[in-house]
Amino acid sequence: MHAYLRIALLSLALPLTAQAQTSQAPVEVEADRLDLDQRAGTAVYSGNVNIRQGEMQIRGDRVEITRNDAGELSQATATGERAYLRNQLEGEPAPMEGWARRIIYHVSERRVELIDQAELTQRSDRFQGGRLEYFIDREVVQARSDVSGGENQRIRMTLQPAQ
Repeated sequence: MHAYLRIALLSLALPLTAQAQTSQAPVEVEADRLDLDQRAGTAVYSGNVNIRQGEMQIRGDRVEITRNDAGELSQATATGERAYLRNQLEGEPAPMEGWARRIIYHVSERRVELIDQAELTQRSDRFQGGRLEYFIDREVVQARSDVSGGENQRIRMTLQPAQ
């Protein structure tokens, strides 16, 4: 079992961001439980999960990590009443932070989906809605009010003037 746990942790050690500094950082995981399916390429952490690698942090009641056929991290999905994602981008004074009931990080696309009661802050700007998509490299945010299977949640945003 020790070998399987090591493989699960190493699968997280693949780059969570394009920053070499973060990808070389050790992965720290805290959770109450781990269910690892080596053949399916999934690791499911549950119970107050906190995953950190360098400047990237993911928190939730449950976090599922999926690897592709090459064994590379392809997706991380955090769920909970207030799942959380934080990433300090190089050259930025403040981190990008997001909260939602479900957060999906698509690693190769460097795209984050925040679904249901979604909130995203970047610099001093704040976005809220049913569904937010954030493209990390392009710094693009797309907001929608609709949530699959739920009530619409109006889009709200606060944009600070350029200084």
